[in-house]
Amino acid sequence: MAHTLSAKKRVRRTQRRTQRNKSIRSQYRTYTTKALKALEAGDVENAEQAVKHASSYLDKTFRKGVLHRNNAARRKSQLARKLNALRSQT
Repeated sequence: MAHTLSAKKRVRRTQRRTQRNKSIRSQYRTYTTKALKALEAGDVENAEQAVKHASSYLDKTFRKGVLHRNNAARRKSQLARKLNALRSQT
């Protein structure tokens, strides 16, 4: 339990940030999952749109400080690699 005023404020700030980060993290996971499902379904047009939305939101997530830059880049790269593999199959 925090005793000083500054420590109590720090706890309040952490709770607000955790709540914000949780919703942002949930949203990027949703977009990523939708992209992966579209890729598995084999529909190139829907997969392109889903990967585009997921990549955009991953950029936003890292700009807000929820994800590290390299983590977001790695996730985008994995999606792009799978999309390119799908395109080469058709």
